[in-house]
Amino acid sequence: MSQLKLTYFDFHGGRAEPARLALHIGGIAFEDSRFAFPEFAEVRKTTPLGQVPTLHVDGVQVTQSDAITRYAGKLAGLYPQDAFQALLCDEVLDVLEDAIAQMGTTFGLTGEALKDARTALVHGPLPRYLGWLQGQLQAHGGIYFADDRLTIADLKAFTYVKGLNSGRLDHVPADLVEKVAPLLNAHLERMAQTPAIAQYYAKFAA
Repeated sequence: MSQLKLTYFDFHGGRAEPARLALHIGGIAFEDSRFAFPEFAEVRKTTPLGQVPTLHVDGVQVTQSDAITRYAGKLAGLYPQDAFQALLCDEVLDVLEDAIAQMGTTFGLTGEALKDARTALVHGPLPRYLGWLQGQLQAHGGIYFADDRLTIADLKAFTYVKGLNSGRLDHVPADLVEKVAPLLNAHLERMAQTPAIAQYYAKFAA
């Protein structure tokens, strides 16, 4: 078994969370290396592109969150083997990454500039992405996004919706998902009740 070290910010969510969850669900041992936000300036100097997450596999450092998530999903048996189902899974990952990138453009803004940028997202791109995701969920049975089972697409959607619902994003209403794509909230609740996922978060609360 390879020695794995996953490095990311010390919080639940963000681009490393789907890989963390996949590895936990699959029972794959890994070092969960977390750091506080003030430490990022130093941590980024040790990364290939000045960004996280990174994954060390037997000492080899890999970057790019979706590549890491796919690798974790393959190790954990949470990535489809069928080429078409893998395509559907990848499609969800990439659309979510586009949505995350849109939100990312607002970080660093303050005051009215932040309010205006986030308000524009809430009234445009975010409902479009959320509506598309809800449509995909419905089109593939209403429970999972691909392969008729839990995959990394579900884990990334779960992480994304959980973040939108958190209320931590200024000028993004915590009920946005419920208003524009309620089936995604139902999906989130099912994921949260999945025993392995519930166990993962329970260990932090203990």
